[in-house]
Amino acid sequence: MALRFYNTLTQRIEDFTPQQGNVVRMYTCGPTVWNYAHIGNLRTFTFVDILRRWLRCRGYQLDHVMNITDVDDRIIQQAMAAGKSLSEYTDVYTRAFLEDAETLRLERPEHLVKATEHIQDMAEAIKRLSEKGYTYESDGSIYFRIANFPEYGKLSHTDFSGIRAGARVDTDRYDKENARDFALWKAPKEGEPSWQTVIGPGRPGWHIECSVMAMKYLGETLDIHGGGIDLTFPHHENEIAQSEALTGKPFARYWLHSEHLIVEGQTMSKSLGNFFTLRDLLERGHAPEAVRYLLASVPYRKKLNFTMDSLRSAETAIERLRNFKLRLDTGSFPEGTSEALLERTRQANASFEEALDDDLNTAEALAAAFEFVRDANSAMDAGQFLAGNTAPALDFLARFDSVFDVLRPSRKDTGLSDSEIEKLIAERDRARKARQFARSDEIRSYLLERGVILEDTKEGTRWRRK
Repeated sequence: MALRFYNTLTQRIEDFTPQQGNVVRMYTCGPTVWNYAHIGNLRTFTFVDILRRWLRCRGYQLDHVMNITDVDDRIIQQAMAAGKSLSEYTDVYTRAFLEDAETLRLERPEHLVKATEHIQDMAEAIKRLSEKGYTYESDGSIYFRIANFPEYGKLSHTDFSGIRAGARVDTDRYDKENARDFALWKAPKEGEPSWQTVIGPGRPGWHIECSVMAMKYLGETLDIHGGGIDLTFPHHENEIAQSEALTGKPFARYWLHSEHLIVEGQTMSKSLGNFFTLRDLLERGHAPEAVRYLLASVPYRKKLNFTMDSLRSAETAIERLRNFKLRLDTGSFPEGTSEALLERTRQANASFEEALDDDLNTAEALAAAFEFVRDANSAMDAGQFLAGNTAPALDFLARFDSVFDVLRPSRKDTGLSDSEIEKLIAERDRARKARQFARSDEIRSYLLERGVILEDTKEGTRWRRK
C-alpha cells in the first residue's frame, strides 16, 4: 500500500512520491524564539518528528530544513523591553528550544537555519520581486501587492477577489479574515535592529524569511511543506505568493498541517492557568516520553485535548509496553516456535504499517501495537508463547519504537546501585513470605520514589529503572 497524505492545497488524500529519486525535500516552520515553546508548539514539532521517522522507515532519504525565526516584531519588542541585543535575547530561547527538542527525542533536521543569517539573501529576493513588478514602496517599507498574484488564496481556499486594493499591514501577524498587502521589508526605526542591504537599510518581514531559506537549501519546488494549521493563512499563503512570483513554479507539492492542541477542552491561555511548557510538566514529575506519547497519540489532523488524566494514561500505556518488553527479554519460554503467533506478529506489523501509511494514523498504529501485546501476553499466560516467537516480537517492538521512541526510559540518578536494589528486593521477598506486607509495600514505594519499578512474575521479581 502506498504512503499517502492529506494535501491542504488540493484538499485530497494523495499518494506520496518525491520529485527526484527517493530524497524528500521538506521544509517545516520552526520556532519563533521569543519565549519558551509551549505544548501546542511541541505537538506540531512531534508530528514533524513522526513524519520524518516514518518517511525514513519507508526507505526515503531526508533533506529537511527547519528555520529558527530570530527576528520579528515580538522578538524586537521583548528584547528592547529586556534591555538586550537581539542575539542576547534569542540565544536563550534558541538553546531552550533545542534542549526541549532533545528531551522529547525530536530528531534534528538536516538543516537548522536562522533568519538573521540569511538577511542578504532575503534582500536579494525582494529586489527580484520588485523588478518583476510585485512590490511597491511606502514610507521606506516594501510591500507585496497580492492583487498581482491571481492565485492568492489557493492554499486556504478562500476567495480574496474582493480585497480592497492598497490595504496593507505592517505587523507580522494579522487578522485571519482579512487579506492585505504584506510587508516584505520594513523601514528602520530608531533603536531597532536593522541591516544594510542592496535594497537599503531595514529588516525583513516574517513571511519572506521562510520562502528564501526553503529555496536556498531545497530548490524552487519542495516535496513537503509542513507546520501548524494556524500558519495556513496568512503565513503559508504569503509564502506561496512570493515564492511562485519569484520562480513561476509551484512552491511545494504537498502541504501538511497539524491541528490545534487544547487543554482540558479549552484554548490554552495563561489567564486560565492551563498554559504549559515542557518544563512545567517535567517539574510536576511527568516523564518526557509520556508527553511525547500523548502528543503523538492523536492523528495530526485531529485536535488533541491535552489533560492531566490523559498524560497519566500515557504513562500507564508506556509501562505496559515496557513490561511486555521486559517479559520478552527475561522470560523463560518452552522451546519451539508457534506458527500461529508468527502469523499474529506479521498481522500486527502489517496493521501498524498500514495505519502510518494512511496519512500517519498514529491512533490506529498504537492500537495495532497494543492488540498484539494483549494477545502475546495471553499466550504467555497460557504457556503457548514459545522461545522462537521472542525475536519476531522484539523486532516488532523495535519497529514500533523507531517511530514512537518511548520505550527507552529517561535516565535518572536513583542514588542506588544495582547491588543495593537487589538487596532491597531480597528483603522485600523475605517480608512477603513472612506476611509482613506493610514492610513489603514500604520497600516497593521506597524504590518507586527513586525511579525503580518492580514487577512480580511467576519467575520472581523483575526490576528496572525508569
